[in-house]
Amino acid sequence: MSTAQRLQELYDRLLAAYGPQHWWPGETPLEIMVGAVLTQNTNWGNVVKAINNLKQAGLLSLEALAELPRERLAQLIRPSGYYNLKAGRLANLLAMIKQRYGGDLDYFFSRPLSELRQSLLATKGIGPETADSIALYAAGQPIFVVDAYTFRILGRHGLADEDMGYFELQEVFMDHLPPEAPLFNEFHGLLVQLGKQRCKRSNPLCPGCPLEGW
Repeated sequence: MSTAQRLQELYDRLLAAYGPQHWWPGETPLEIMVGAVLTQNTNWGNVVKAINNLKQAGLLSLEALAELPRERLAQLIRPSGYYNLKAGRLANLLAMIKQRYGGDLDYFFSRPLSELRQSLLATKGIGPETADSIALYAAGQPIFVVDAYTFRILGRHGLADEDMGYFELQEVFMDHLPPEAPLFNEFHGLLVQLGKQRCKRSNPLCPGCPLEGW
């Protein structure tokens, strides 16, 4: 079976088991972008609390966030953990969009994927996973997001080597699947669900797994 066929079967099994994931949760592209930064090194429940703080304060707009003092921003996103660090990363991201794209988020997201990723990765504190999450989920660009769940699941089923890096594993998907944002979106969400529910770092729940015997 080819890699493309195996990936398709993986997707089909997970979709049949879990259904559509409707991921990434967020009411606006800006909210999704903010969430992608805040979710680093924490769980999603904490991110929701931080975003709700911004909403309740009426500050979930690019203009308001860009003008917010760093200390105030840090306190509002405190539930997400590492709040001073993340406030700095958000500030860097907002400053880049303001300086390079005139603060026009729609224009920023409409840029070619290569330019969008380059701008994101050149921003201090924005790594590959965060950049690609923003490109895929906020901008709707066809790029596959790789995370710890992806490495774990594909490694345990012979589709990833231990020494693979982020971009190498990303290429496994990009080279063998149609370049469609909705497909990449759903596939990543399903892998996250499997990782959370069954394919845990230790004591994985293999009996009854959608991938059992695969």
